[in-house]
Amino acid sequence: AEERGTSVYLVDRTIPMLPEKLSNELCSLRPDEESLCFSAVFTLNEEAEVLDKWFGRTVILSNRRFTYEEAQQIIETGKGDFAEEVLTLNRLAQRMRKTRFKRGAVSFQREEAKFKLDAEGKPLGVYFKEQKEANQLIEEFMLLANKQVAEFCGHHKVNGRAVRRTMVYRVHDVPNEEKLEKFRTFVLRFGYVFKADKGRAVAKEMNKLLGQAKGRIEENVISNLAVRAMSKAFYSTDNIGHYGLAFPYYTHFTSPIRRYPDMMVHRLLARYLEGGKSADRDTFEKLCVHASEREVIAAEAERASIKYKMVEFMQDKIGQFFDGHISGMSDWGMYVELDETHIEGMVSLREMEDDLYQFDENRYEVYGRRKGRIFTLGDAVRIRVKRADLQRRQLDFELVHDAAADSREDDVKGHAAIPVRRQSTSRPGKGGKTSRKGGKKGSKR
Repeated sequence: AEERGTSVYLVDRTIPMLPEKLSNELCSLRPDEESLCFSAVFTLNEEAEVLDKWFGRTVILSNRRFTYEEAQQIIETGKGDFAEEVLTLNRLAQRMRKTRFKRGAVSFQREEAKFKLDAEGKPLGVYFKEQKEANQLIEEFMLLANKQVAEFCGHHKVNGRAVRRTMVYRVHDVPNEEKLEKFRTFVLRFGYVFKADKGRAVAKEMNKLLGQAKGRIEENVISNLAVRAMSKAFYSTDNIGHYGLAFPYYTHFTSPIRRYPDMMVHRLLARYLEGGKSADRDTFEKLCVHASEREVIAAEAERASIKYKMVEFMQDKIGQFFDGHISGMSDWGMYVELDETHIEGMVSLREMEDDLYQFDENRYEVYGRRKGRIFTLGDAVRIRVKRADLQRRQLDFELVHDAAADSREDDVKGHAAIPVRRQSTSRPGKGGKTSRKGGKKGSKR
C-alpha cells in the first residue's frame, strides 16, 4: 500500500492498492456481515451543527447496501427501504452543503466520462454520470468525518494550551494571482466579469461565474480553465488549510482501502486516542510527498486509459461528420470537443490550407493572416474524423465547410479588432492528443 499510494481506476479494470482478498473481501462493507471499522460518530441538530462526536474502533453490521440510483429514488419519491433514515441524512447533508458554500467553498461540478463495454472490453458508447443529491449526501458526510478527524488530531489542547501533533493533512493553497488574471481576461471574451483577484472573494466570484455559465455552450471550457487557475491539492504535515473547501483543518480518513494517506491517518488517530506522543514529523512528511506523487501518476494513468478508449471508440468512424466546439488551442492546432460524446481531437493549423493560420496566445485565438478569419474557444464547428491512432492515443480531425457560419474577410491588420464569433470554413486537421474534458473518479479533494 505504501509503495502504490493509491488504487488506480482504469476504464476496464481497477488496480487495487491492497491485495484483493482485503480490498474486495475482508475490508469490504457487505450487508448482514460483521466488519471491523474505525468510526466517526456524530450527534447533529436540525441545523447540521455538531453537538457531540466520538472516534474509535467498532464492529458494524450493515442492514442494507444501496446503489446511488436506489438512494436517489428514495430521495425523489420518499419511498423505499429505510426511507426515513435516508431522507433525514439527505436533509442534513443539504444543510451542510449550503453552509459550506456560504463560508466560501468552491463549487466545481464536472462530468465523469463512462463507457459501455462489450465482453472483450471494447467501448460501445460513451455517457456521463450526473451528480445528484444521493452523491452529495455521501460527499457531505465524508467531508464531515475528514474535517473533524483532522481538527481532533491537529487542534489539540492541554490545559487550555495548543499542543502541536504530527498529522497528515489534505491541503489546498490559495489561487495563483497570475493564473487568475489570465482566467479573468479569457472569460471576459464570453461576456463574463470576474472581479476578485485574491482571498475568499475569489471563491464567491468563481461560484457565481460557474453558475452563470451552466448549461451554456462555453460551460465545459470555462469549468476546465477555472480548475487550472486554482492550486492543486496535496498531502502534507504542514497545515495551510483547504481553500477550495473553506476548511481550516482537512484530511483524508474515509477511504483507507484505496488511499494510503487515509491509512496513515487511521494509525495517527489510533495513536492519539490512546494518549500517545506526537509521531515523527519527518517520517510522515516523506510519506506525504510520496503519496502526492503517486496520486499524480495514478491520475495520469486514468486519463490515458480514457483517451485510449475514446480513440478506440472512434476507430470505426473515420470519414464521419460530427458537430463540436473548440475546446483548446496551441501553436500547432485547435482542439475540438464533440458535442454528443465530449471526445476530443485536434485540427492541425499547418493543414488548414485556405489560409496561413497562427495562434495568438494573448488573445487566445487562431486567426488567418490573409483573410482575417478568427477562431476562438467555444466556437461551434463541424468536423470530419480523419485518423484515429490507438497506439499514440491521438485523434485527428479536419474542419468542414459550414455555410451558415460567420466569417471575417479583413486583412491581418484587422486582427486588432473585436473578433467575430462562430467561425467558418477550413480544411484538414492533423496530429494532437485527445484529452478528457470531464471529471475523474471522485472529487479528488
